[in-house]
Amino acid sequence: MTDAPHIPVLIEPLIEAVGPVRGTWLDGTFGAGGYARALLAAGADRVIGVDRDPSVFAMAKGWAGDHGEALLLREGRFSRMDEIAEAAGVAPLDGVVLDLGVSSMQLDQAERGFSFTREGPLDMRMGAEGPTAADIVNTADEADLAEILYLYGEERASRRIARAIVAARPIETTLELAEIVSRCLPRPKPGQSHPATRSFQALRIAVNEEYDELYEGLAAAERALRPGGLLAVVTFHSVEDRIAKRFIQLRSKVQAGGSRHAPVEHVPPPAWEQVTRKAVNPTDEETARNPRARSARLRVARRTDAPAGRTEAKALGLPLRRDTGGRR
Repeated sequence: MTDAPHIPVLIEPLIEAVGPVRGTWLDGTFGAGGYARALLAAGADRVIGVDRDPSVFAMAKGWAGDHGEALLLREGRFSRMDEIAEAAGVAPLDGVVLDLGVSSMQLDQAERGFSFTREGPLDMRMGAEGPTAADIVNTADEADLAEILYLYGEERASRRIARAIVAARPIETTLELAEIVSRCLPRPKPGQSHPATRSFQALRIAVNEEYDELYEGLAAAERALRPGGLLAVVTFHSVEDRIAKRFIQLRSKVQAGGSRHAPVEHVPPPAWEQVTRKAVNPTDEETARNPRARSARLRVARRTDAPAGRTEAKALGLPLRRDTGGRR
């Protein structure tokens, strides 16, 4: 069996937190298949691998067949996982795993445009549809660009960078953009990240509507999982982690008893129970083995038998852009 190039982040604590692994699981960010294979090895009867990037399934042909009908591959967005599971005839699910962000496999493909250290077109699309990063960089006005960089990349020099981008248009390649951003920021000290890291993150999130996808995906998991089913989310930056944390906290909230000073707070029955009270961080050993794990955080929750519901995007801390009147 051909080994997958991707090293699953936090896979050992994840398997421990959701164990014993049984039944049907959905890996909503299939990528190179690392989590799906780990779930099957840990005892899952079946795993549905979902990804919006069709190229990942071609790359999996060398080993996916070894698992027979235990591994089902489906192109699509994890925000529609409940529909995908229903169509596959395996709903409700026993577990869901989401490994957010861009994979090392995608970063290594220069032609995808995700990397600021490899020459390639400014694409950054995880799927094959929709506007590219070049479309945003070369057509968005300066204020909109600054807002994207600030909200999605937490880039404090967003206005300066946006001004430089507009002045340098047209911009066609990743290295062109990386150089423009780098000139706006101090030279990094040894051990610090590349100056373009936050800007590239912001553009990737905007292109792929990743916060929308996460918001809808968490709601879809609530609909798709059976009572007792488990949700495991691996995040790689603070905004993603905050969204996952607040979703689990708010949807796990129990109605307060109240008093003559504070009336009863009426909340829906809790749809989740927290399995990990705090985020699980990688060990020093894992970080040394896999530097990509450095910023990873794992959160796990268990579905109750309460009806699926909905939480407003604003309550989860999603960055809201002014020009779209809310989420984008």
